[in-house]
Amino acid sequence: GSSSIAFSFIRLLPGDPVMLMSGERVMAPERHAQVMHDLGLDRPVYVQYLDYLGNVVQGDLGSSIVTKRPVLQEFGSLFPATLELSLCAIIFAIVLGIPAGVFAAVKRGTWFDQSVMGVALVGYSMPIFWWGLLLIVLFSNTLHWTPVSGRISLMYFFKPVTGFMLIDSLLSGQAGAFKSAFVSLILPTIVLGTIPLAVIARQT
Repeated sequence: GSSSIAFSFIRLLPGDPVMLMSGERVMAPERHAQVMHDLGLDRPVYVQYLDYLGNVVQGDLGSSIVTKRPVLQEFGSLFPATLELSLCAIIFAIVLGIPAGVFAAVKRGTWFDQSVMGVALVGYSMPIFWWGLLLIVLFSNTLHWTPVSGRISLMYFFKPVTGFMLIDSLLSGQAGAFKSAFVSLILPTIVLGTIPLAVIARQT
């Protein structure tokens, strides 16, 4: 059902994927028609969808129209970053959430309990994108403590081994690489870990 809805919506959006692939270069009509045929975009939509499902069942998710690489390769190269951030966020949430919940329970009914539960409620209700923007404005733009984006400073370059930037920066042996990767993870970890932290504190 999800794939059907997504496939339908993509086909309803304006734009031409072949023109997107060509970028700013002008493509001759003959070449445009040839590429449309090669990609199967000149066939009926239901045929395209059935072909897509058949390929997915075989583990073929197609190729990116931007990088020309198989989607599975793109996914494999980027998934470790998601996993690394998720692990850091849940560790952050557990390390702070459980003690906060325990202390609030021990001090039940006091100002400390009310404060912790109030902050937890605010953290749970806060839109994560807005919270992220606030932290960027304060810690990146105003205080200059953390980078605005990226996984590591552009000063460092090394071949990824595990895909986890913290581990790869250590393996690289470059001085300062691990610190740069760690600092780059701080804001995303706080933003992603805020809601689970609030839930863990309240449940505890």
